[in-house]
Amino acid sequence: MACGFRRSIACQLSRVLDLPPENLIKSISAVPISKKEEVADFQLSVESLLENNNDHSRPDMQVEATRLAEKLKCDTVVSEISTGQGTVNFKINRELLTKTVLQQVIEDGSKYGLKSELFSGLPQKKIVVEFSSPNVAKKFHVGHLRSTIIGNFIANLKEALGHQVTRINYLGDWGMQFGLLGTGFQLFGYEEKLQSNPLQHLFEVYVQVNKEAADDKSVARSAREFFQRLELGDTQALALWQKFRDLSIEEYIRIYKRLGVHFDEYSGESLYREKSQEVLKLLDSKGLLQKTIKGTAVVDLSGNGDPSSICTVMRSDGTSLYTTRDLAAAIDRMDKYNFDTMIYVTDKGQKKHFQQVFQILQIMGYDWAERCRHVPFGVVQGMKTRRGDVTFLEDVLNEIQLRMLQNMASVKTTKELENPQETAERVGLAALIIQDFKGLLLSDYQFSWDRVFQSRGDTGVFLQYTHARLHSLEETFGCGYLNDFNTACLQEPQSISILQHLLRFDEVLYRSSQDLQPRHIVSYLLTLSHLAAVAHKTLHVKDSPPEVAGARLHLFRAVRSVLANGMKLLGITPVCRM
Repeated sequence: MACGFRRSIACQLSRVLDLPPENLIKSISAVPISKKEEVADFQLSVESLLENNNDHSRPDMQVEATRLAEKLKCDTVVSEISTGQGTVNFKINRELLTKTVLQQVIEDGSKYGLKSELFSGLPQKKIVVEFSSPNVAKKFHVGHLRSTIIGNFIANLKEALGHQVTRINYLGDWGMQFGLLGTGFQLFGYEEKLQSNPLQHLFEVYVQVNKEAADDKSVARSAREFFQRLELGDTQALALWQKFRDLSIEEYIRIYKRLGVHFDEYSGESLYREKSQEVLKLLDSKGLLQKTIKGTAVVDLSGNGDPSSICTVMRSDGTSLYTTRDLAAAIDRMDKYNFDTMIYVTDKGQKKHFQQVFQILQIMGYDWAERCRHVPFGVVQGMKTRRGDVTFLEDVLNEIQLRMLQNMASVKTTKELENPQETAERVGLAALIIQDFKGLLLSDYQFSWDRVFQSRGDTGVFLQYTHARLHSLEETFGCGYLNDFNTACLQEPQSISILQHLLRFDEVLYRSSQDLQPRHIVSYLLTLSHLAAVAHKTLHVKDSPPEVAGARLHLFRAVRSVLANGMKLLGITPVCRM
């Protein structure tokens, strides 16, 4: 695999440069394939070796590259050495490239790319990922969908790299909205509706009571009193709250199952109503708590009264706030999981909130606060179903399934499927995830159903179609061929391009593991699918001599395996027929 070749090149370089191979490995990168010409397989950037030079004494990179190349020799691994713009380029022996890459893909299976030299010496860490986190009673909307699929991707990637990951769904199940909801249910709630469709009914009650509270002061007062009763542990109020929470979680689990997402822990703000009082006492004992004229309690993060750095941690009636509960949750998780990293996946609107939470933890003396990280994401605009604006995530899933079924029915090549609904949902989800993950997570983007469901171009439908097509190729010709193959039968440009691209998978995984952006993997898989489509047209298996057919099947099987690995990391279930 790439790492074996990379190490071999690094060993030769280390002898010439008198540096340990480990110091050179990350400077040697696989070269992206080019449509214009057959490129070298690896390159070393000479500049990366000269990090300590300041600008005045920088030598001419081209001269340095030529000088270095002259000292290197071809061997059984490297068949050609050349120079580019400040780079030394290495071409791997073609038959060795073919044999090594294809064997490695098949042998490593789902671990291909993850056993790379790039990840060696990586310490295994305890990682907590908090994601999705809908608010009970409010809309489970598209923002929560983004948090869910991004958090799931991060957790998948960290798990694949061997870390111990805990997935937490931190529900918005406490706070003033429950005062409103409790009062609202007593006024407008129906037990039968609550049992048959809890999320929908609670949302309707919540909308109605908000309108009433805006016009009627007594309703707003009742809501405040109900929340106070909750905070004080009133048994009747708590029993109603518990029912709302349990029914909502049951619904969430059903929806997450459709998304292929699971959690290790359903936590919630409610767990920290008492512990948040301890946080307030601790802040007070450290002299960090200040009372305002209105009776609220604040922490001044600037130390000089800068209004933009003042964070409110308690209401005037003594009840806790979102920030206080987040502080209590972070402290509790450190006690429980002793994490090396904790990642929060929420929209970018909460950037300041998390900055303040991490800062308060720091000034409280928790030096592990620097292990906490917020992964922010942008807003999706324009997601509407045929019934109008999206209210619930379930509406989106139903719409995906419906539209995909219609698309599949209109395509003449669609095969008879055992479970068309399930296939439609999996392909539709792939389409949704790929559109979401193509750009920077921080960017807002305009959602388009038409673009999502295009079967050609850079879409999730195209990825799934490629996977299904390659799977059917294996089924048609059987795997009897796949014991051994002749590397000489895979020397066409289309084969070499695929092999060079397969070489790069570990680098792509490495980049995503560094910046937690899925777009590197998405771009890689789309390119792999396009290369496979071209190869499928020209490198026929049918009617080819057995030796050639066998070698080509090996190649296509490797492509399908890497496609499946990448899709699973992104949270996509590959389909075998469509």
